[in-house]
Parts: sequence; C-alpha cells; structure tokens
Amino acid sequence: MKAFLILEDGTVFTGTSIGSQREVISEIVFNTSMTGYLEVLTDPSYAGQAVVMTYPLIGNYGVTPDMESKKAWPDGYIVRELSRMPSNFRCEGSIQDFLAKQDVPGIAGIDTRALTKILREKGTMNGMITTNEDYELEEVLPKLRAYQVGDVVSKVTCREAFVLEGNGPKVALMDFGAKNNIIRSLHQRGCQVTVYPADTAAEDIINAAPDGIMLSNGPGDPETCVSIIREIKKLYDTNIPIFAICLGHQLMALANGGKTYKLKYGHRGGNHPVKDLSSGRVYISSQNHGYAVDASTLDPAVAQEAFVNVNDGTNEGISYVGKRIFTVQFHPEACPGPQDSGYLFDRFMDMMKGV
Repeated sequence: MKAFLILEDGTVFTGTSIGSQREVISEIVFNTSMTGYLEVLTDPSYAGQAVVMTYPLIGNYGVTPDMESKKAWPDGYIVRELSRMPSNFRCEGSIQDFLAKQDVPGIAGIDTRALTKILREKGTMNGMITTNEDYELEEVLPKLRAYQVGDVVSKVTCREAFVLEGNGPKVALMDFGAKNNIIRSLHQRGCQVTVYPADTAAEDIINAAPDGIMLSNGPGDPETCVSIIREIKKLYDTNIPIFAICLGHQLMALANGGKTYKLKYGHRGGNHPVKDLSSGRVYISSQNHGYAVDASTLDPAVAQEAFVNVNDGTNEGISYVGKRIFTVQFHPEACPGPQDSGYLFDRFMDMMKGV
C-alpha cells in the first residue's frame, strides 16, 4: 500500500506503508544510529515524535530482547529500506510485525538522506504519515503547523512506585520516561532502586531517606514541566546526592534559574563527542534530545559547566557548586550507543558513599 509523508513546508515523500495504517501527525526527527533500532523504538523520550533512521537498512537482525521499555513510543517510523529476511541467533521476529503489533504507523522506500537534509537545513518540523491518496494539501498543512507535542511525560511515566531490591545504596529514581538500562546500570552496581512516578512529591522521596536520587531522561519541552521543576528544587535544597540524565539535567537547570532552548534539529544518535572540561578528555556518547540548557543563564556561584558538545559547543553537563549534584545531557547508560561514559554511574556511587 502506498504511504505519504507530508511535511509542514509542503514537501511530500511517497513510499510504502509499514506497520499500522492509521494516520498520524507528529514532530519529525532523525536518528543517525547504525544499529540499535529496537532500543530507539522503545525509548520513551521519543513520545510525540516520528523517527527517521538515516542508516539505509533497518531490521536486518530482527527484533531481539533489547527493549528499553515495555512498548514502542514513537508516533511513527520512517526508513529507507526494511530488511525482508532478518537473521540473528537472538531474533524473535521481524521489525515489520513488531511495528504492526505496537500500532506504530510508518513509511519505507523514501530518500531518508534527502529528508534529513531538509530537517538539517530548515530545522525540525511537523509532518503527517498517511495512506490516504486523496489528501488535500491545503487542508493538511494548517493541521501540521498547529500540532504541538504537549505533555508527554505524564504519558510515559510509571503509574505507581516499584522497587528492585539490592544490598547497596538506596536510590530513588524519578521516572520521567526512564530507559531500562538506567535502572539496570544502578541495580548491577548493587543499588536498591525505587522507581517513582514523575508527579511524586519531593517530601515523599525525602521521607524515604534514599542515599541518592536519579532524575531520568524523558520526552518533550522541559519548560512545560512546571510542577515537576518545583519538586526538583526541593530535592536540590537537601543534602542528598543527585545524578540527572537528559530531561532530568534540563529540569535541574530550570529549577536553579537557568533557561533551556530548542535546538534546530537536535542530537539523536550514537556518535556524539562530548568534552569533559575538568580533564580535557573527549568521550563518544549516545544522545537523544531536542532541547539544550543555556549554561550562560546559570549563576556561576550555583552551577558550573562540566561537559560541552565538541561539534556545536552546546552544553552537555553541569556540576553544582557546594552540592553533591552533577547532571549530563547525554546518555551514559547507552543502549544503543557507546559505553564510554558509563563511569559516571561509578562517580554517582562514590558520591553516595561519601567518597
């Protein structure tokens, strides 16, 4: 069946329908990872977005037991070519069947490099995936321009707290759309991890007396999380060690008077170089974000820039003065992507132990 991708600038791509055949309007973003498509599809940070994979062949090793959450979160999936015969000793099915079961509409057979160039030159824009050959462009475009991602954190967070038992430090993880490997990375180091819904009051976490607090990744515009930011400021005012990733990093900055802004086309992929300003060392990182912290808006007596993106100089991490708090924009838990910065979990462990 034919499918169409219509961008808000009027550009139309024609391809083949994959997955669900329902019509969807979403923000169109691209990911440059060469592998790890299943982790991308199950990353809650993609809620409210349709993902373009720049690597031309997707699905060659099928669906494997590497999901980062219980379901797929992107509104849509856009690829050049889907593998027809997946082959891997861990393969449990095809990506085509996975998309259909997860009700994710998609389109294959389009020039994803041309599409990516448009998004790089004009910036991230909204689009529609449809199988309706009788669409009227003048009717579709106003709908595309009116679309907003909205409140997606409440959509992806857990509904009630749960615990993974461990013999080490007690960690309270605020779930704004946490990937499984953040929880695994803590649990593998012996932590007892209690995962809390995003709307949990700071007092409830403080009263549980955790040894450390983790603020997770998540989707959407951080400035819309007004009530969450208020609670994070209360957590900041304690002496509890805090480690934050991606959206959590942005929310901590906002809680301390900083500002965030939307990037032209975001950072999404597994090969983004970040520089540790304390050592001068560069790490290759996994990233997935459309917003960044403006480090210049933070009081230097409160926060200091710790990491920067080597490609464009944007902020990638902050250390808070006089506090056992550090935050990063990239993903030290990887999945997918390199594990260069996994040592940051060890740094967090040391903070909780008072090292």
